[in-house]
Amino acid sequence: MRKQETNELSQLAERQTASEEIFDGVIMHVFRDTVALPDGSTSTREILRHIGAVCVIPVTDEGNVILERQYRYPLGQVMTEIPAGKLDYPEEDRLAAIQRELLEETGYTADCWQEIGLFYPAAAYSDEKITMYLATKLHKGEQHLDQGEFLNVFEMPLKEALAQVMSGEITDSKTQTAIMKAANILGVTL
Repeated sequence: MRKQETNELSQLAERQTASEEIFDGVIMHVFRDTVALPDGSTSTREILRHIGAVCVIPVTDEGNVILERQYRYPLGQVMTEIPAGKLDYPEEDRLAAIQRELLEETGYTADCWQEIGLFYPAAAYSDEKITMYLATKLHKGEQHLDQGEFLNVFEMPLKEALAQVMSGEITDSKTQTAIMKAANILGVTL
């Protein structure tokens, strides 16, 4: 850790003094924590604990992105997203997890995988961490959706996907981030 980061951590860190689990779900667990603040006062934090997730931006040899359209119940709308999924257990190998998700959701496999970073979708109230990948040299196979999973898979040129991110047509945050990172890595500009 750099000296500045160490100094900021000592100035800004909050210390847990109590914790109560208020919801124990299948995908998420919610806690109400009491924390000691840097000035000595206390506060309450409600935290969503999540097992972790992975996502991938699969890019064909022709420069197209494999995307999905999926209904998202909390928003009441169909969203354009990249393939993604939660880990089966906290120590699961993230590359193996995203390879499984890509095959299940789209039917694709890939010869080349590159980890392109971590993404924290809601750091103010959740510890969910998504590991992002870029997959190339794709091979189309048979889709194996989970029971109760419904989605439409389609291709779009990476440049067009980038334009839709910038125009606000693609609004899913992991998808936006991965598209911008992949475009930068692959030299795609508007």
